[in-house]
Amino acid sequence: MSANNENTVEICCEDKVHPEVVKAVADKLPDDELLYDVAELFKVFGDSTRVRIICALFESEMCVCDIADVLGMTQSAISHQLRVLKQARLVKYRRDGKTVYYSLADDHIQTIFNQAFEHIME
Repeated sequence: MSANNENTVEICCEDKVHPEVVKAVADKLPDDELLYDVAELFKVFGDSTRVRIICALFESEMCVCDIADVLGMTQSAISHQLRVLKQARLVKYRRDGKTVYYSLADDHIQTIFNQAFEHIME
C-alpha cells in the first residue's frame, strides 16, 4: 500500500513517549463521567429513526400522529423513539387539551446537526 492510501495508518518509527505532550494533553482531558455522557448522547444520535424525528422537528413542533405520518411509521414506533429522545433531553413536549406536541429541547441540537451535515458534505 502507498503512504497516501486513506486506509493506511502510519505508526511511529521510534518507540519514544513525549512526556511533555502526554502531560499537557492528559491535563486537558475532560472527566470520565463527562466523556461517558457525551458518548451516550452520540449513541442516541446513532439511530436513523431518531435522526429523522429530530430533522422533522427542526421544521415544526408536531404531535405523534403528525410525526408518524411524515415519516411513514406507526405511532407506537414514534412514541418509543420520542421516549428515548426525551430521556436524553433532546426533545420537550407541551399539552394542548388531549394533544401532546413535541419540539426540540433547545437550539444546541440544531447546531450539532448543522455541524454534522457540514462535516459530511465536505
